[in-house]
Amino acid sequence: MQTVLLVIYLMVVVALIGVVLIQRSEGGGLGIGGGSGFMSARGTANALTRTTAILATLFFVISLALGILARYESKPTDILDRIPVGNGTTQGGGNVLDQLPGAAPATQAPATTPAAPAPADPNAVPNN
Repeated sequence: MQTVLLVIYLMVVVALIGVVLIQRSEGGGLGIGGGSGFMSARGTANALTRTTAILATLFFVISLALGILARYESKPTDILDRIPVGNGTTQGGGNVLDQLPGAAPATQAPATTPAAPAPADPNAVPNN
């Protein structure tokens, strides 16, 4: 349903752009010039004006329908939700990539103990 509405929506958008581009200009910008407004007898009878209004109405209705469908349809799942969660003791250090099926086990470097810190100078100023 959503794909059909999206295809119709794209056709309405292309038609609306085409109808707006072939309309005659009414003079200068910002509404200057052109003795007739949108609500005059000639303006409402114009086929391009009616077509533009119909296409604009379809544009808004289909936009609202697509928004409503997107809200109430099933949401896509995240790929990380499909991976079983380990307890941190998995082979290879517990990396997400190591938990994927078919992943080669990573060799882990032997754990080394850190060197003991040097004794602190009692006369030194702390630098924290």
